[in-house]
Amino acid sequence: MSRTTPQIPPPAAPLALLWPLIPAVALVVWAFFPTFEFMYGKWVSDPQYSHGFLVPLFSAYVLWRGGLARLIGGGPWPIVGCTILVAALGLRWLAGGLLFYQLDALALMMSLIAVTLAVGGVRMLKGAAPALLFLVFMVPLPYEIEQNVGAPLKLVATTASTYLLQTIGHPAIAEGNVILIDDVTLGVVDACSGLKMLMTFAAFAVGAVILLDRTRFEKLMILLGIVPIAIVTNVLRITATGVAYTMTQEKATLHFLHDLHGWLMMPLGLALLGLQLWALGRLVVRPAPVNPLGGFAPFRPAFA
Repeated sequence: MSRTTPQIPPPAAPLALLWPLIPAVALVVWAFFPTFEFMYGKWVSDPQYSHGFLVPLFSAYVLWRGGLARLIGGGPWPIVGCTILVAALGLRWLAGGLLFYQLDALALMMSLIAVTLAVGGVRMLKGAAPALLFLVFMVPLPYEIEQNVGAPLKLVATTASTYLLQTIGHPAIAEGNVILIDDVTLGVVDACSGLKMLMTFAAFAVGAVILLDRTRFEKLMILLGIVPIAIVTNVLRITATGVAYTMTQEKATLHFLHDLHGWLMMPLGLALLGLQLWALGRLVVRPAPVNPLGGFAPFRPAFA
């Protein structure tokens, strides 16, 4: 008499376990469609947030690069996820009453976190955390924060640009947010505060921190360098514009140079970021890899 062993069904493929995410995320997108409309309008109309189109694509790439399917296995947390989702819906109701879209965007982030926990648990949330947190860069800042941050940036940019113009031989004087160069009056308006450069460059720098294989110290230095690099590029732009105004008064030429200097800000910022990465790579000594035969691998100096 032969004994038959019970057939154990094969475990579901990790990719198959991700299918519940599709309707859940689609439902969240449908529920927050007015929020997406608001953000899309800002991305189109405000150059300060034109990078918002790239943020969801980059987050999707981070998820794909990290292999989200491999994060399945820790077990779903449906109760915790549903609890956070209920709190997010309550926050969305409050944001709708206050017409506070940024609060609504926070509810959107909470909803995505809730869905991730409900489907894949803490393990999936840890793996998806960089991509989810990066979505913050697609949310426009509240008007009050824009004004409170933009005003000091304008003052710093005006003062630093005036000193730089004086250094290269131009008789520049700063009066508030206006730079006087001989008979030329150069106003540093809100669009020239550098906030746009700061927001866009911060997104690029944080993206580099997520993707690059560097030490924690190097990543911290990259984050700390966001504001200085953004300010330096804006000061160079204003200075170049001021020099152009002293050389010609033709409106078409000045308009072209003004736009050109604005377009060159981001390449210059990325070049400075690359220089920072190169310098950190030469200065920071990484831990020596462990030799499989015992001990450590031969030491290689950082400046070799």
